Amino acid sequence: MNDLNTPDRPKVGVGVIVIRDGKILLGERLASHGAGTYQLPGGHLEFGESFEEAAKREVEEEAGLLDIEIQGVVSLGNYIDYGKHYVSIGLLAESHAGEPYDAEPAKSKNWNWYDFDHLPSPLFPHSKSVIDNWRTGKIY
Repeated sequence: MNDLNTPDRPKVGVGVIVIRDGKILLGERLASHGAGTYQLPGGHLEFGESFEEAAKREVEEEAGLLDIEIQGVVSLGNYIDYGKHYVSIGLLAESHAGEPYDAEPAKSKNWNWYDFDHLPSPLFPHSKSVIDNWRTGKIY
């Protein structure tokens, strides 16, 4: 049994499906677990932050896009891999303006819009789960 002060509790991650003109935003992971895979923009939920606030912040921090419109939660995940444990919240958002760029070049690169039928490979497993859940309508 863990007490409340142990560091081995799950972390909360937020992944964002950002859509524009029928395409999805993905970038290549460079740092941390899953380097070399393609990911949705996302990251850790910060203390006191809503899912929507985290989604907007992460999309801006990673891909430089402002003013995304959050549509809602589309996926929940419980991932124990890479020696880590994450609870993941997937959100759907729309973007209507601006072009993505490598806003955190030490962490990710090559942010681009991809057709759903021609996604880059390999996908980061957590991002793939969020996309699969959204496409099938299965939340968990």
